[in-house]
Amino acid sequence: QVQLVESGGGPVQAGGSLRLSCAASGRTLSTYTMGWFRQAPGKEREFVGGITRLGGSTDYGDSVRGRFTISRDNTKNTVYLQMNNLKPEDTAVYYCAAGFVVVVLSTPSSYKFWGQGTQVTVSS
Repeated sequence: QVQLVESGGGPVQAGGSLRLSCAASGRTLSTYTMGWFRQAPGKEREFVGGITRLGGSTDYGDSVRGRFTISRDNTKNTVYLQMNNLKPEDTAVYYCAAGFVVVVLSTPSSYKFWGQGTQVTVSS
């Protein structure tokens, strides 16, 4: 199995940018399609986006499309979430997840392994 650790979260002002990283260990990252999700207090876990095993395809949730970009470097066993033009409603704990699915899926149950999450707080 794979262990995932997110980093790069923190406080940021609206309009700013952050880049989250998800480092994998235990198994090569190229085995997995990767997803990013977020969860705000009192809300369900929301699909942010995902990227296929070799990075050939990405997909994003409607609320972040055009502002967020997912990439991966399988040589470094790391997946990235570049977040631009952040808004207060982007405040949440962000999780990366790994799944054996071939395409990017938006349902959390499609991903088998999860990181512990990293907090992103956007102030207005």
